[in-house]
Amino acid sequence: MKTIVGVRFRHTGKSYYYDPGELELAVGMDVVVRAGDGTEFGTVSIPPMEREDDKLPAIIKNILRIATDEDRQIVTENIEKEKEAYRICKEKIAELKLPMKLIHAEYTFDRKKLLFYFTADGRVDFRELVRVLASVFRTRIELRQVGVRDETRLLGGIGICGRELCCTTYLSGFAPVSIKMAKEQNLSLNPTKISGVCGRLMCCLAHEEETYEYLNRTMPRSGDFATNVDGETGTIRSVNILKQSVLVIFEDGDTREMKEYPVSELGLTPRRSGRPSAEAVAKMQQELEVKLREKLEAEIQEKIAAGEAVEAELKGLRAVEESLPSDDMTGKESGKNNDRSDRNRNRNRSRSRNKNKNQNQQQKPKNKKQDGGKQEKKQDSGSGQPKNAGQGKNKNQNRNKNQNKNQNQNRQNRKDSGKSHRNGGYSRGYRTDRQETE
Repeated sequence: MKTIVGVRFRHTGKSYYYDPGELELAVGMDVVVRAGDGTEFGTVSIPPMEREDDKLPAIIKNILRIATDEDRQIVTENIEKEKEAYRICKEKIAELKLPMKLIHAEYTFDRKKLLFYFTADGRVDFRELVRVLASVFRTRIELRQVGVRDETRLLGGIGICGRELCCTTYLSGFAPVSIKMAKEQNLSLNPTKISGVCGRLMCCLAHEEETYEYLNRTMPRSGDFATNVDGETGTIRSVNILKQSVLVIFEDGDTREMKEYPVSELGLTPRRSGRPSAEAVAKMQQELEVKLREKLEAEIQEKIAAGEAVEAELKGLRAVEESLPSDDMTGKESGKNNDRSDRNRNRNRSRSRNKNKNQNQQQKPKNKKQDGGKQEKKQDSGSGQPKNAGQGKNKNQNRNKNQNKNQNQNRQNRKDSGKSHRNGGYSRGYRTDRQETE
């Protein structure tokens, strides 16, 4: 057993194993390691762990030290010089008219080597370019031809999913991807839908390949025959792998009906075997009935268990409520007291209103009387009803009597005075010396 850590360098998603020695390292720490003939700056991507010797490379290099601020300053300077080197190399390629596309320039940490990455349709003779670049930069020059996938990994970008490219973030290598994977996942074979930024098939098609292979083992194919629990046999039109369901077409003469069923509720017959016979349909129907009955019993047991859990929770809530009787009682009593006080208050208000009305009704005829003698009974010309001297039991009758008395008294006063306004009532601002013509 040997302790190792994983270190990842710039512009690559692959991690390399190194011996940490006595250093205490964690994921995300910057380190300086020995690489090739010089040194390189990297980041710890795999925490320290023990691995068997037969599962490790033959040669494992050591980590020199944990990166310091001076080391990070050197990396910053190298990035600035890489931009200048990229510009110069691009100009030299144009001068030599080479059929190549420059992608990226990279310095090693100790600046002993300068690497240029490029793409080309075929082999390119760049020996003259190497001599020119070596005379300009006075260091070792290396040119590497890469493919379109490596170009995308070096440049980076955002995928159609809205996230950073997998090859730039965490992929350690490129797995082979074929169009067969898209077919098994029931995806559209439109190249714009299944292609990545690089123009090749998306790497994520390989991520879910094992899952779809497992799900497709129990799924029928389009065109197979399916029998439901009612004994009806139809043809499978489409398959939904993730939902584990199929769309079945039932034909009855000129009518066609489509229904969706879970695969577990159907009896399947391959298309090459032909439509199932009546005996096979009856057998599949019996098997489906038994299977559905077992499924229903299992669901009932689950509901019963869930009901018991709910009852236990309700019992707990009742116990909590019973443990606080004083709060409930005080709340109820206070509510009752409030209702009683409101009713009493309304009752007192109604009584005071009735008293005031009775007093007003008794005072009005006394104030309007001018003579102390008794009034004669007269008939009201407006109402046509005689006036009663006695008081009735009903308040409405008393009110009408008082109104009739006031009207008769006013008429009598007008006749006695002989002076009235033309409108029939007294007015302080008008002359009253004119006699009323009868």
